[in-house]
Amino acid sequence: MAQASARHILVDSEAKCNQLKAEIEAGRDFAEVAREYSSCPSGKQGGELGTFGPGQMVPEFDKVVFEDEVGKVHGPVKTQFGYHLLEVTERS
Repeated sequence: MAQASARHILVDSEAKCNQLKAEIEAGRDFAEVAREYSSCPSGKQGGELGTFGPGQMVPEFDKVVFEDEVGKVHGPVKTQFGYHLLEVTERS
């Protein structure tokens, strides 16, 4: 079965998500941004979600994590929790 590792940043607005994505793309460290802004408890670990398989996260996450490019920041991804920036760090 496929496995992936990812990290994310969760915020409450699409505008904030886009702002943070621009900062990361301009060179700001993803983990630093996650620690400062993410409302998810994983923010304390730089947004690290660990390794998981398909179906363990919400469908919107799975689509990005198992189909989109590894090592790139994706988003905003809207879920019932808010708006996410996602970075797939590894996939097998």
